[in-house]
Amino acid sequence: MIRIGTAFWSICFILLWPIGQVHAQEDQTAGDTNSQNSSSEQADPEFQRWLQSFIDEARAAGISDAIINQTLVNVTPIQRVVDNDRNQAEFVETYQMYLDRRVTDWRIQTGRERLAQHREILEQVAAEYGVPARIIVAIWGIETNYGNFTGGEDVIQALVTLAYDPRRADFFRNELMQALRILQEGHISHADMKGSWAGAMGQSQFMPSSFRQYAVDFNDDGRRDIWTTEADVFASIANYLREAGWQPGIRWGREVRLPGDYETRQAQWHQPADVSYGCSRLRVHSIQQPVTDWQADGFRRVDGGNLPQSDIRGSIVRPDDDTGPTFLTYDNFRAILSYNCANNYALAVAHLADSY
Repeated sequence: MIRIGTAFWSICFILLWPIGQVHAQEDQTAGDTNSQNSSSEQADPEFQRWLQSFIDEARAAGISDAIINQTLVNVTPIQRVVDNDRNQAEFVETYQMYLDRRVTDWRIQTGRERLAQHREILEQVAAEYGVPARIIVAIWGIETNYGNFTGGEDVIQALVTLAYDPRRADFFRNELMQALRILQEGHISHADMKGSWAGAMGQSQFMPSSFRQYAVDFNDDGRRDIWTTEADVFASIANYLREAGWQPGIRWGREVRLPGDYETRQAQWHQPADVSYGCSRLRVHSIQQPVTDWQADGFRRVDGGNLPQSDIRGSIVRPDDDTGPTFLTYDNFRAILSYNCANNYALAVAHLADSY
């Protein structure tokens, strides 16, 4: 779910939200907490002033009174959403730890089964958008375990909470407005608009702004349904990647072997990247140059063989810096990065796709 700037918020700052781990006892506790929060927030004049200001803005933007009454009139912030936003884990996984947790035997086997199950529609989507079926399914698998865990928060209430909180108020205020537009357009009901605590929605985990920009009604039923319609889910993921620069017929990259004198020469390849827009993780990428130049500089396939004779431009990525593997990545890797701005995420998607 933006091309960089709003789309990658699908997971960019929500990498560790606890998908599908809510138990009945926790639900009861959350309900009790929400009830207490509701009475206090409804009595909070500052929140009520903020809410009325947003309602006025929504009306001026063309949101109907019917949608406003359904979603905003009695809404209250959710304390656990604020807690999740402020207390995200600082634990840093190594590349191998990240991969081991996500590219599991279950995900590989289930992905193969889903590829076979949805082969016909995936082939149609791949032909339309130029994105391989296995890449689409890999993103689907890592984002929501192939649609099994999409989040249970009321998206409107979560976004109200985060829009009222000052930390990223402007970003979430826009996302809240986009979510109201989605409801007004009839793609989903308020009751069914569920997602993560940060507002990422459906099987593709799009933020509302990403939905409005990239979601696709592939089955032509008049709704862009990323919650329950796999055809729309697959096409929406593929459309996002195409708009992010996916190039048909080109790999994402490959693992490579460093030249023997890499340590003494690495400064010539690693120069600060311009990340005034786009994914900040590009800072740790090397310069981009043709594969033939990397071959001439002494880089080789991981088995020691020569790199392909190709003018495709690639950059070196070392997810664990001086330890762990090294990858030569192409523009399609950057397209995956736009979905979630984390090198380990993009590598996990790539390796999962290669494992099908």
